[in-house]
Amino acid sequence: MRARSALFDVYGDHLRSRAHQAPVSALIRLLEPVGIAAPAVRTAISRMAAQGWLEPTRVAAAPGYRATPRAIERLSEAAGRIYRSSPETWDGRWRLTFVELPGDRGARSRLRQELSYLGHAEHAPGVWLCPYDRPELDDVVARAGGRARHAVAVELRPDPVTAWDLTGLAASYDGWPDVADDLVRHELARHDDEEEASFAARFRLVHEWRKFLFADPGLPAELLPRDWPGGPAAELFTSEARRLKPASDRFVARCLRA
Repeated sequence: MRARSALFDVYGDHLRSRAHQAPVSALIRLLEPVGIAAPAVRTAISRMAAQGWLEPTRVAAAPGYRATPRAIERLSEAAGRIYRSSPETWDGRWRLTFVELPGDRGARSRLRQELSYLGHAEHAPGVWLCPYDRPELDDVVARAGGRARHAVAVELRPDPVTAWDLTGLAASYDGWPDVADDLVRHELARHDDEEEASFAARFRLVHEWRKFLFADPGLPAELLPRDWPGGPAAELFTSEARRLKPASDRFVARCLRA
């Protein structure tokens, strides 16, 4: 687990109800149970601040960092997708975005990841599609140094759904019960402190589930196979996350008080 990704999880899953901020010392303590050392946390904080995700502040007279408005918007959107119980309502239209990628190879790679995260897939070279409007899309493309033009379509050939690897995604969802059970049992057995154990288990659970946001566009139910395994997988995730939350919240409160 990378420190930067773990910090996004901390701010998105634990600090949204706590003014989106925490002392640096608390951030270090929160990531210790999942195996991330203090130097890695400090480096990740500095990089996220330079990238516009965090900004320095004082928390109870101690040096800390709070999420920027841009980060809060992204984290709120991610939380809505992580804990969504059913697909979004679809109006039957496909949103097409004609993307001119930036010249820098690293920027191109990051933009492709961002587009996938926003639920887009490449239908044809330079043509990305999504069943839903994503208001932040233009800002994401512009920040990466690219350009975007838009269109809307009702029918497309080939079938737009084939732009996503639904077979591979279904296999990942089918394997989720075993993955979730293994990581939760491992973390609960690894820590003597019950609250710390629950925090670590829930943290790993959410972190692993969050990976689906980069692979699953959240297609409308009418476009998915009848026996789509994403629903049962989401129900299992939600149930386990809810079960672990009370003790996990107590551990977070302890770290913030300290």
